[in-house]
Amino acid sequence: MSGLPDLAGKVAVVTGGASGIGKGIAAQLVAEGARVVIADIQRDAMETAAAEIGAAGVLTDVSDPASVDALAAAVLDRYGAVHVICNNAGIGPLAPVADLTLDDWRWMIGVNLWGVIHGVHTFLPILKRNRDGGHIVNTASMAGLVAGPRLGAYAAAKYGVVGLSEVLAAELAADNSRVGVSVLCPGTVHTNIGTSSRNRPADLPDAGFKDIDIELEDNPRYRWIYPADAGAVVVRAIKRGDLYALTHPDWYPMVAARHEAIAEAFREQEALRKAGR
Repeated sequence: MSGLPDLAGKVAVVTGGASGIGKGIAAQLVAEGARVVIADIQRDAMETAAAEIGAAGVLTDVSDPASVDALAAAVLDRYGAVHVICNNAGIGPLAPVADLTLDDWRWMIGVNLWGVIHGVHTFLPILKRNRDGGHIVNTASMAGLVAGPRLGAYAAAKYGVVGLSEVLAAELAADNSRVGVSVLCPGTVHTNIGTSSRNRPADLPDAGFKDIDIELEDNPRYRWIYPADAGAVVVRAIKRGDLYALTHPDWYPMVAARHEAIAEAFREQEALRKAGR
């Protein structure tokens, strides 16, 4: 995998950069000497965050490809290049699959999956033009590796982000590209994702989703970290060229259990095949 070991002077764009993990990533990139643009759908929060960390801000709706194209144009107009794109913007309301409306699905997929697709589609050609390479970071989730109740729509999007990132990384490596890919799979991070519905589009009103603050849930599996910690994981992945950027390595047993269940299914089917059944 290709990495960018020196981020000083590089131009980095972070969607969903006004708060939470996005702001943590942006702040860490600024600390590395990068010139950072944060893109967000909330103007006031974006402007405040940009001023606080020393970044620029561009109002962006990642679910709208024209808006993402306009973001790229604004960054190129300002800096003349982009070296890092962090497709991080996301939402996180929850509901059982049986309670989801089609508007819920459209909103979730539109932001959490199409937002990443739009970012890759728009910025990949720009990164490929750089002589010194570039890097794409797609924010997925631990729920893109293993998922539980109420996470149906969220996991559908995040599994898609993981798959997209893995395929893109393989394709770029096969082309000996200087553009690398990382997929961030964070666990529990202190953010305001529990109030995502504040940004729900008016044209998708039929809601089965509920905003749930899981920080209030007494779950012994949760280990909470801060956005700056997640940002440090991302910066390390960019510099090293790591495909998987993980904030909670202690959660691997949950993923291992899923992998073992799949492996057991393969073993069972192979035994049946050999037995002619």
